[in-house]
Amino acid sequence: MLWSLDGARGPLFHRISGTSRLASFCIKASSFISCKATNHEMAFKGKAVDSKTVLFNLLLCLLIFYSLFYMIGSVCFGAFRLDQFDGLIPFDFKTEPAESNSKYLVNLLSLELTYFCSGILFAAVVRRRVWDYALTVTLLHVVITSLVMLEFPTVWQWWLALGSGLFLMICNGQLIAYFTCQSEQSYATFSYY
Repeated sequence: MLWSLDGARGPLFHRISGTSRLASFCIKASSFISCKATNHEMAFKGKAVDSKTVLFNLLLCLLIFYSLFYMIGSVCFGAFRLDQFDGLIPFDFKTEPAESNSKYLVNLLSLELTYFCSGILFAAVVRRRVWDYALTVTLLHVVITSLVMLEFPTVWQWWLALGSGLFLMICNGQLIAYFTCQSEQSYATFSYY
């Protein structure tokens, strides 16, 4: 004999009036997840977002990300007084990482500032789940970088810069989204995370 979730002796998934004890436990235990008794599917309460809206927001976030990257990169190239603007600045991971290498410093500064600013702008576009769009844009950026450079990035400094930039983007974006959307009833609070 197994003990069920409510302490009664018997099989764990013993059926009572068509609903399993596990399903009734799900319904009682979670305030934001509902379990359907008929097929035991779980769904989040709240407004479902249309796939077209998600795709549109993702394309808009990609446009923002790369536009910012080129704008910030051109300002950094000018500030460091480099001779020639490199059009591959968002994708360049092959530049020798050294403190004395101005091109590397421009690439690093452009990457970090782009991620910092993108998080803020993503919050204005998507207004929630900025972390999801930030991760997706970063994964797409890695794929696009591999395709443009015809090589998968293996430089650990680039990955470290990318990871810290992603952390900045998520933190900035989520904080901005949280504080600007607090008045909305449908916005999830930190207690749900």
